[in-house]
Amino acid sequence: MLKNGPKKSVTAKATKRILISQPRPESEKSPYFDLERKYNVELIFKPFIKLEGIAARDFRKQKIDIMYYSAVMFTSRNAIDHFFRMCEEMKVIIGQDTKYFCITEAVALYLQKFILYRKRKVFYGADGTNKSMFDVINKHKENEKFLYVCSENQQDNEIVNWLKTNKCEYQLGFMYRSISNDIKEVLGAKDFDVICFFTPSGVKSLYDNFPGFKQNGTVIGAFGSNTSKAVEEAGLQLEIKVPSPQKPSMCAALDQFLCGEKVIKK
Repeated sequence: MLKNGPKKSVTAKATKRILISQPRPESEKSPYFDLERKYNVELIFKPFIKLEGIAARDFRKQKIDIMYYSAVMFTSRNAIDHFFRMCEEMKVIIGQDTKYFCITEAVALYLQKFILYRKRKVFYGADGTNKSMFDVINKHKENEKFLYVCSENQQDNEIVNWLKTNKCEYQLGFMYRSISNDIKEVLGAKDFDVICFFTPSGVKSLYDNFPGFKQNGTVIGAFGSNTSKAVEEAGLQLEIKVPSPQKPSMCAALDQFLCGEKVIKK
């Protein structure tokens, strides 16, 4: 249940229950489950948002010719799903020379579900940060026209600003939108020592469900610069910030947190 008492200090060793605001991994080999066994903690998975695909008839109003773009940018697997869904709905055939720029290797590998994966046309950042993806894009920006596939209410402003500042030819392609999920039952029934966010919309969903939410010592983790910004703008203390060279994933960050003695200060 939500903690409404006085603010407390939380040590990593005292952590017993962690809320991951994403769907439960399909594979039991997920590193999240390794964390449960290693530290004897309980991980509960509950998506704070759900995605709604934008229909092809509405996408056409954006007046985007997908085939005009020689490169496509993805920051999530969801973006990949909706891009190829849109192509199918609009009967667009993607050229074999199209290049794909992804935020992480895991996102890049997900492309194998849709294309013949060839390293010469699939690129990704070294450590999962926007900067590492920019380093890769920078080598190709002179010769490519970029389509950044994103949510209509959740695009990464850091990426947009970089593309603009570096004079890339680009277009935002809104192919889905995020809406708040009902999380009252899960968050109202149990105490959580750690809550991990992955999108700004996830932070919004928390307050849509619990307008009077108080942190009261709960450790907050955030993946991505925009999510971190949303956490801090909500007045929450951010303890676990991902990614970084030492913490490329939320799992790696939780592992580092759980094996330490870090304390949330009053």
